Amino acid sequence: MNFFEHQDRARRKTAFLILLFILAVAAIVIGVNLVIAVAFGLAEGGLSGLTRHRETMAVITLGVLALIGGASAYRMIRLSAGGAVVAQSLGASPVPPDTADLRLRRLVNVVEETALASGVPVPRIFILEQEDGINAFAAGFGPADAVVAVTRGTLDRLNREELQGVVAHEFSHIINGDMRLNIRLMGVLFGILVIGVIGRTLLWGRSGSGRGNKNLSKGAFLGLALMLLGYIGVFFGQMIKASVSRQREYLADAAAVQFTRNPSGIAGALKKIGALSSGSRLKAPGSEEVSHMLFSDGSRSFVSLWATHPPLENRIRAIEPGFQAKEIETLRKQLLQPGQAPDPAFSGPAPDKSGPGEKAGRPVLPGLPGMAGRVLPQAVMAEAVFFDPEKPDPEHLALAATLCRELPGGLYEAAHDPDSVEPLILALVLGDDAQKQETGLSSLAKSVSAATLEQTRRLAAHLLSLDPRFRLPLLELAMPALRLKPTESISILSMRVMDLIHLDGRVT
Repeated sequence: MNFFEHQDRARRKTAFLILLFILAVAAIVIGVNLVIAVAFGLAEGGLSGLTRHRETMAVITLGVLALIGGASAYRMIRLSAGGAVVAQSLGASPVPPDTADLRLRRLVNVVEETALASGVPVPRIFILEQEDGINAFAAGFGPADAVVAVTRGTLDRLNREELQGVVAHEFSHIINGDMRLNIRLMGVLFGILVIGVIGRTLLWGRSGSGRGNKNLSKGAFLGLALMLLGYIGVFFGQMIKASVSRQREYLADAAAVQFTRNPSGIAGALKKIGALSSGSRLKAPGSEEVSHMLFSDGSRSFVSLWATHPPLENRIRAIEPGFQAKEIETLRKQLLQPGQAPDPAFSGPAPDKSGPGEKAGRPVLPGLPGMAGRVLPQAVMAEAVFFDPEKPDPEHLALAATLCRELPGGLYEAAHDPDSVEPLILALVLGDDAQKQETGLSSLAKSVSAATLEQTRRLAAHLLSLDPRFRLPLLELAMPALRLKPTESISILSMRVMDLIHLDGRVT
């Protein structure tokens, strides 16, 4: 597929749909103004009447915008509670960093490699253990609070390339701000809905009154008109929002192919969804509310106007133009054969211990074998670890895999252990000069416990001989464990880090 062309097309269509959404909101505001003007006699004489009351109309406009804006902000705040809250509401549980489950360990490796290669913070990882369907989602308002969650069916049914395609798809949503966009659209829709609820309340209140006067008819007219405006606005707003979601799915599919340069990975995952009886369905209550976040549609049926995902065959055909629907049936027969292992990669012996918890054989960037102990010029190091998230590249992914695989085990474990992550951060800030480390440790001795000081000293000693290119990735890998710490602990750690930074009077 021409992934650049597909991404540009999806972005253009998204921009057009968002413009339509803005115009729809503007039309609703104008409609509410006209309804209120007619109900209170401000429109007598037509346009000239409205002109005479332009100050009143301006106040009404500001009031309507404030109502929609306030209700939207309230809803967005509720929806922005954090990706972990969304994942846990669906019954997902965090993946323990020391898990012995080989598939979970593979998932951790793939997510960490993708995060390092795309230049975004490593997100927390969750697993929906009770879900047999193939699905995944990224949740959160932005990269800082994002999580990636996958179903058990995804781990059991997909091989590493397919899992990598699914994870790259979810990272596209994080990088392109799709989660934030969806939350904002949902917030504005809620603001429009509030207008309809107010109208319904007015209508019911007037209908319940026994007075048949002129004020009653005005109130009933106002209530009915507001209710119709609100509900019609939500109807068309939902259609536009669903269209935006479908375009972002096409964009994420194309971005995943660009990232991995492996169309068969994500296409294979989509084909298995179509071939398996469990498909991508989720059994968890509330899955409909997060349908726009999912890798594939999580419900049993949907109305196409409100579908948050394009049809499965359309997505596959966009990736593989020569795809034929009969391939799904052929794959279904293969998967139904007796004794067919969900993933042959895990049917052999246990993995060796050459990497941080997965079988050896991850891709190595050509020309960079055995990086431990090698020191390169600063410019080369910077180029090796800073990537453009708008232009992810397979070489970045290969380099990230190499960095993760060659990172010494003790440091890798410290980055994933909530009890060791703070000493690791302090050790990283102490630098790679033995004398300066001792100066920093002496300063720390005044504010930390003896156990923390000793652990920091031990980790700092390991960092003395570490290739500098490992330092920033090591910090990124520590982010999920650091997020588990209480806010007060983070604040104290931040102050200690700043003290160490300024201890020698210069910043490197």
